[in-house]
Amino acid sequence: MARNRHSNKDIEKAIRYAERAGWRVEVGGSHAWGKIFCPYNDTDCRCGEFCITSIWSTPKNPGNFARKILRVVDNCTTRRRRAASYDEPKSE
Repeated sequence: MARNRHSNKDIEKAIRYAERAGWRVEVGGSHAWGKIFCPYNDTDCRCGEFCITSIWSTPKNPGNFARKILRVVDNCTTRRRRAASYDEPKSE
């Protein structure tokens, strides 16, 4: 089932980026448009501090908020560690 789109195009683009990275999007909530959830959510993932991020309906500065979403996804410690392990040369 398709989810509702965010009304701001920059934030919607950031949400799609998170979805491509494996983050789960849940629309709805009390004061938020929805939330994104880290696909790894393991014990090494910064104590779970950034494993869930709220997506606001009408942030004060939508462009900055969209960049914040991108930073949260890009700075996921488990994702970085896995990407680094693929980049390391194999010793023979």
